[in-house]
Amino acid sequence: MKKIIVILFIGISISSFSQDNIKYSETIIVSDLEKHLIILASDSLEGRETGKPGQKMAADYIMNHFKNIGIPPYIKKSYYQKFKVKSGRHLCKCDDCDQNLVKKIFGNKNKIKGENVLGYIEGTDLKDELIIVTAHYDHLGKHDSLIFNGADDDASGTVAAIEIAEAFMIAKKEGQGPRRSLLVMAVSGEEKGLLGSKYYTDHPIYPLENTVANLNIDMIGRIGDFKDNPNYVYLIGADRLSQELHNISEQINKEYIGLELDYTFNEEDDPNRYYYRSDHYNFAKNNIPVIFYFNGIHEDYHKVTDTVEKIDFDKIQKITRLIFLTAWELANRDERIKLNKKEN
Repeated sequence: MKKIIVILFIGISISSFSQDNIKYSETIIVSDLEKHLIILASDSLEGRETGKPGQKMAADYIMNHFKNIGIPPYIKKSYYQKFKVKSGRHLCKCDDCDQNLVKKIFGNKNKIKGENVLGYIEGTDLKDELIIVTAHYDHLGKHDSLIFNGADDDASGTVAAIEIAEAFMIAKKEGQGPRRSLLVMAVSGEEKGLLGSKYYTDHPIYPLENTVANLNIDMIGRIGDFKDNPNYVYLIGADRLSQELHNISEQINKEYIGLELDYTFNEEDDPNRYYYRSDHYNFAKNNIPVIFYFNGIHEDYHKVTDTVEKIDFDKIQKITRLIFLTAWELANRDERIKLNKKEN
């Protein structure tokens, strides 16, 4: 009985803005997602390895999209938060890799230069509070003649994030902008140890205490190993810090989308430890509620065969609309979502 009461209350409290949320979610369409992904996962970007020219080209592409849809630069006429950090992680997946064994084990400890690309959409009466949507746009780069295009990992999440930004900007231009501010941040350095998101949380542009939630998108364009129907998404982390965030997510999906929300990898004892393996974790470490959207591992994960022609764009569209509607609710509801009470 208690569970039924909670769901009914949340159903009543969902901020519809007279169904404008649905109107703007429907601006997220397959043709736009496909257009962006074909470019980001093209050979010309050479696998988007952080610190390499292809990653810089991808950053410029995302920046120009933000500029074209009307998002202003966040500070000093720049969309970039640049970072330079040490990382010795070796990520080459080639069977014949000639990397010295000692270097494989201990790493090179080279300094890596990367950029987070920030699209900040200012809110109205609650603009000091912030919702952050993240996706990493970097991947594994190239090795000799082999290019790791990373169409699913994570061009799929990146195109979702930038289309969410565009949907919010369309709403803003029509006088229906979000009450809370929205930061859509494409991060680099994820494949080298969550470097970009860690740099942001160590050097936040906007106060972490004002950050309501992080919605992180990493691989949503394929069917994972344990699924045979694309109408699902794995959700990880939603109830770890805020049961209210979990409940809102469930209600939005039930009311508008109808995906199977699978919590298999959300278990505390999940041996895969996905909760700790993508950019949301750096926000969760700072007591910021998170949802990680993920389709699971498949046969082309971290291989040169993770290419555009295998992407299910209808799947990306459906999940992206779910994330947009969740962000819309978080940005427009009267009360900030509450953290779980800590047990004594």
